[in-house]
Amino acid sequence: MLSRLLGFISLLVALPVIAATPRPVVVELFTSEGCSSCPPADAYLSELSQQRSDILPLAFHVTYWNGLGWKDPFSLDIATQRQAEYARRFGDGSYTPEMVVDGTIGFVGSDRSTGEAAIQKAKDAHATATPVSALRKGNVITVSVGAGSGSARVILVGYDLQHVTSVGRGENGGRTLKESNIVRSFQPIGQWTGKPVMFAPQIPAGEKTAILLEAPDGRIVGAARVTDEP
Repeated sequence: MLSRLLGFISLLVALPVIAATPRPVVVELFTSEGCSSCPPADAYLSELSQQRSDILPLAFHVTYWNGLGWKDPFSLDIATQRQAEYARRFGDGSYTPEMVVDGTIGFVGSDRSTGEAAIQKAKDAHATATPVSALRKGNVITVSVGAGSGSARVILVGYDLQHVTSVGRGENGGRTLKESNIVRSFQPIGQWTGKPVMFAPQIPAGEKTAILLEAPDGRIVGAARVTDEP
């Protein structure tokens, strides 16, 4: 009897510890410093990052504006590729500014009324979200994903909280842009198949880090900000 009890305790210790905090709605903005229509959408994303802890805003700076007068210093090929994947799913092509909520709907990023409605709809659907948590200790992050149904790609995202850029040329030439939650790295770290699992990736590029769970159809089914060990 004692051996069975000790075995049960060992099993509990070995299981990942999942935080009980509600998971944030993931709001992705595809933007560029070379796009004159983007600053209002950038401002909206900045407001979300400063005022809404229930939202994880991420600004993906695309590359296809770089040959039109100003090379965006934060542009990434992966941002362009990720938006192209959404374009294939939504059938609306790639454009800036585009906002995507939880991988389910895309719309003009400066359209606040559509954004608020999409965010609320996503929050209402979070009762079935897959539990995920992540803790940073030194140069290693411990990612824990709990039990659930389905499967998902586990993605590590590094981002900078804010940058201020004086744009020298292009459509925004002469303007000073303040932008928030700029994605600096984006890398899959493994696969989740419904059972509890843990990962231990290295710290990516970026001041802050988040974890996304992306289902095969592109929907975000789990997300968490990485917290620092107390």
